Amino acid sequence: MVLMTSPTTVSWDGFAAAEPDFADTARRRFRLYRHHVLATLRKDGSPRVTGLEADFRFGELLLGMMPNSRKYLDLLADPRFALQANPGPDAEMNDGDVRVSGRAVEITDPAFLARYVEDAAPPEPFHLFRAELTEVVRTALDGEALVIQSWRPGRPLRTVRRTGGDEPPTEVPAG
Repeated sequence: MVLMTSPTTVSWDGFAAAEPDFADTARRRFRLYRHHVLATLRKDGSPRVTGLEADFRFGELLLGMMPNSRKYLDLLADPRFALQANPGPDAEMNDGDVRVSGRAVEITDPAFLARYVEDAAPPEPFHLFRAELTEVVRTALDGEALVIQSWRPGRPLRTVRRTGGDEPPTEVPAG
């Protein structure tokens, strides 16, 4: 019998403390555009994708949404999500492609919500979730090579280079 355990999660600040340069790169990529693509799971387990504005405040990656929206109801039923940074207006993606995955935890603390309203002035009413990260991935081109960086809580940043042809991917040593 195999016991299933949930993966370790960390806040955005926890990610930034573990990998400050990678966290800064990922945050900059999200800040290039206002709207991104959120993937959630429907009640039947099938995926749903929808637009979302990501907000970096108070050391957190925050996900705001309208009351009773489908994404809100999805996250209440199953908090797992993936958030894909807006790829931009063309296929060049000079800044790479960034995705974060994790669990969305609804923020209900009145003091935190009041602070958020004062600082961000969101349209009200709203629901606010904090992202607890399980993975951050960046894919970018470096010349002819595809470079994939991935991070998970408790593990070092992993970098893999893939070149064209029949060559296998190579892992780039950390540091």
